[in-house]
Amino acid sequence: MKFRLNLLVIFLGFLLLQSCATAKKEELDSFPLLSEAEWNQLFPHINGGDSANTPFYSYAAFVKATKRFPEFLTDGSLELKKRELAAFLATISHETGGGDERDMAHFYDYGLYYKEELACLNGCEHYSDTTDINFPPVNGKSYHGRGPIQLSWNYNYGLFSEMVLENKDSLLNNPDLLTTDAELSFATAIWFWVTPQEPKPSCHEVISGKWVPTTTDSLAGRKPGFGAVMNIVNGGLECGGIESVKNKFRLQYYLAFCKKMKVDPGPNISCNSQQPYGQ
Repeated sequence: MKFRLNLLVIFLGFLLLQSCATAKKEELDSFPLLSEAEWNQLFPHINGGDSANTPFYSYAAFVKATKRFPEFLTDGSLELKKRELAAFLATISHETGGGDERDMAHFYDYGLYYKEELACLNGCEHYSDTTDINFPPVNGKSYHGRGPIQLSWNYNYGLFSEMVLENKDSLLNNPDLLTTDAELSFATAIWFWVTPQEPKPSCHEVISGKWVPTTTDSLAGRKPGFGAVMNIVNGGLECGGIESVKNKFRLQYYLAFCKKMKVDPGPNISCNSQQPYGQ
C-alpha cells in the first residue's frame, strides 16, 4: 500500500511539472507578433556589455512585462502592430546599444547591450530633482538611466512606481531594482511607451494611429509617425532641425528594425520639421 502511494505521489508530481512547463510555453506562445527565435535574431549581442557575466535581458522577461499593459500592441491592423513593435524595439535598442561606429554594417545588431548608464555606475546626483515634492529623491540614491528605456530622474522612478507598483517609494527607495529584475525593467519601457504625459501623447497612441494632432500640434508640424515618437522621447535634443548623432541613429535604428521585421516604416518618420514639445 505504501509502495503504491509513493508511486501515486511521483505520478502526480510529474503531472504537475508537466502542467507548469505547458503553462510557461503557452505564456510565451501568447505573444504572436515575435517568436523567441525572431527575438534572438534581432538581438544577437544581447547582454554583451555590463551583463556579460550574468545575462539580464531576455525574451521571457519581455513577454511577461507585456502582460501588465493590455493596451500594448493591441490597436490597429497587423501591419500597424508590427510597425509599433519595430518602433518600440528600435527605441530601446538606441537607448541600450553597444554598436561600434567603425562597423556600421553590424551597428544596429547591438541593442539591449547595456542595462545601465555607464557614466553613472557610481551614481549621478544630477538626476535628483530636490524641488519635486510629489516624488522627492532619497538621499544617497541615484536615479540615472536604467533598463531598456533608460528611465531617469526621481519623478519618473516615483511615478512609475506609484502607477505600476502602487507604491511610489518602492523604486524611490530602491532604484537598483531596475538592474536586478528584468521583467520590471522591461515594464518601465512599456509603461513609458503607453502612458501619455501632458502635453505629449503616448508613443503608443502616435504609432498605432489613435492620435489625432491638436491645432497646436499641427502648427508645430507634429504629425503621426515615428518622427512624433522621437519628439516624445527626446524632442528637445533631437527635433526641430537639430543635427545630432542621437536623432540620426534613432531614426536609422527604426529603419533597420523595420527592414529586419519586413514592415513598412510609414509616413512622417523624421522630426526635423517638428517643433519640440515645451518650446
